[in-house]
Amino acid sequence: MSSDSKQTRAIFFDRDGVINARILGGYVRHWNEFELLPGVAEVLHEIKNRGLLAIIITNQRGIGLGLMSESDLHSVHNELQKTLRAQAGVTFDDIIFCGDIDDRPGRRKPAPTMLLEAAERWNIDLPNSWMIGDSMSDIEAGARAGTKTAYLVTQHSEEIPRATKIIHDLKELLEFI
Repeated sequence: MSSDSKQTRAIFFDRDGVINARILGGYVRHWNEFELLPGVAEVLHEIKNRGLLAIIITNQRGIGLGLMSESDLHSVHNELQKTLRAQAGVTFDDIIFCGDIDDRPGRRKPAPTMLLEAAERWNIDLPNSWMIGDSMSDIEAGARAGTKTAYLVTQHSEEIPRATKIIHDLKELLEFI
């Protein structure tokens, strides 16, 4: 890639707890278990209007545990994209997942690997992009990849990590991205 090619800014989203309701102690294995959180479609629409990429970066340990297949996960993500297209006229540009059980292979968040893969695939300007998450591993992955970070406080938050911004509603993103 030439050094003069224009890089694109991106907003990276964790999935469970940010895009959909987290199932505590469990996994979203089928579309009927997926609960899209309020504001996601509107925020995605505005991000796309601003010319930014929107990419989901998600750990999906349920695959490695044998609780779901990659095909099950793709089915859920296909339905998510159809729903967003119907509600907001836009979809996520990419959904990158890691089905590993533990951190040893080095791809699961908090490793920055999935963000770096996206940056290479989409020519992303990481220092001017954001990782949005509701866990310490999301914020650490974003920081390690060189992005700005926004921590979404939820009812399940136990510890607030150091992040570029702390938000209480996904729509707050639109004030500073």
